[in-house]
Amino acid sequence: MIRTERLVLRDWRESDREPWAAMNADPRVREFFPSVLSRDESDAAFDRFSSALAERGWGLWAVDLDGEFLGFTGLANPHFHPGTEIGWRFAVSAWGHGYATEAARAVLEFAFTELDLPEVISFTTVANVRSSAVMERLGMVRDPAEDFDHPDIEAGHPQRPHVFYRIARPAS
Repeated sequence: MIRTERLVLRDWRESDREPWAAMNADPRVREFFPSVLSRDESDAAFDRFSSALAERGWGLWAVDLDGEFLGFTGLANPHFHPGTEIGWRFAVSAWGHGYATEAARAVLEFAFTELDLPEVISFTTVANVRSSAVMERLGMVRDPAEDFDHPDIEAGHPQRPHVFYRIARPAS
């Protein structure tokens, strides 16, 4: 569990399934993904995230505020790129409050102090300027030479082009 000034990043609970599924069915939340998720797809992601946390002790944590599920923030290893990625996704009701940045700062601290990672990466579709802004607030740097077409998104899809950011562990 990770605590910030306002948030708790924690293991997933069965009570998170419903709000998680609602998030994944919301076209506003999934605007920068190829599609919304079905209930089965949402449940499968829930199970993967929960299992990864149990197995490794880190991953994509559920984020809550005063016991209310807001979304997730955490770390993953993308299958198509070396490195450890930081990512987040929140319900629309949680947008605009700084929760993504606050939670991600805590996750970066964990990545650099507890996991001793030399760097953390992140990426998003070109059009997702809100997510890119969070990356920049975190001090992540984009190198346009590392931008890429996401291999899991079909050629020609408008969400396929991605921007790539990274941040190095601060010097001690």
